[in-house]
Amino acid sequence: MEKAISAENMVVAGNTIVIKSQNIQRILSVQDSFFASCIVKQHFDPIIGEAQNDYMIDKFQSVPAISGQIRNGYRYYLVTDGEGALLGFLAFYPREESMYLSKFYVDGKKRGRGIARKMFQFLEEETKKENLSSIFLNVNRDNTQVIRIYEHLGFCIIREETNDIGNGFFMEDYVMKYDVQL
Repeated sequence: MEKAISAENMVVAGNTIVIKSQNIQRILSVQDSFFASCIVKQHFDPIIGEAQNDYMIDKFQSVPAISGQIRNGYRYYLVTDGEGALLGFLAFYPREESMYLSKFYVDGKKRGRGIARKMFQFLEEETKKENLSSIFLNVNRDNTQVIRIYEHLGFCIIREETNDIGNGFFMEDYVMKYDVQL
C-alpha cells in the first residue's frame, strides 16, 4: 500500500520521491536555478519563443525574482528522487480565499511516471491545511498538452487573461480553477 502524502516522501511507480521545502540557499543555488531554467526553456521556447521565454525567466525565475517571491510568501518545493536527484519543483501561495499555483514543473525526461499527480496531491493537502476551498493557476493558451493534464486533474477553465509583462511581451493565459473538497 502506498504511503500517505506528506512533506517528506511518497512512492511513485515503486520509487520514492521527496517533496520538501528547502532553505533559501538550496532553492537559490546555481545548480537548482539552472535546473529550473532548463525545464522552463525546454517547455516554453517552442510555445512563446526564445526571446519572451528568456525575458520571463529573468523576470520570474531568476535568483532575485525568486528571493522576492519567497519574501512575499511563496512556498517553494523541490521534488527529488530517493537519491536526491532533482525531478521538478513547484511554488504556490495563499491568495484571497484560494491557493495560487505559480510554478509546477517536472523534468521532461521524468514525465509520464505519476510525479505530477503526486505533486498535485501534495498541493491539494497543503491547500486543505490552510482551509482554502480552491486552487487557481494561469496557463498559456497555446500550452495544450499541459491544459489537458490540468483538466485531467480536475481543473476547469474559468476565463481568459492577457497580461502585459513589459518589454513588449504579453502573457495570453487561461485562468483555471480546481475546487478542493474540504
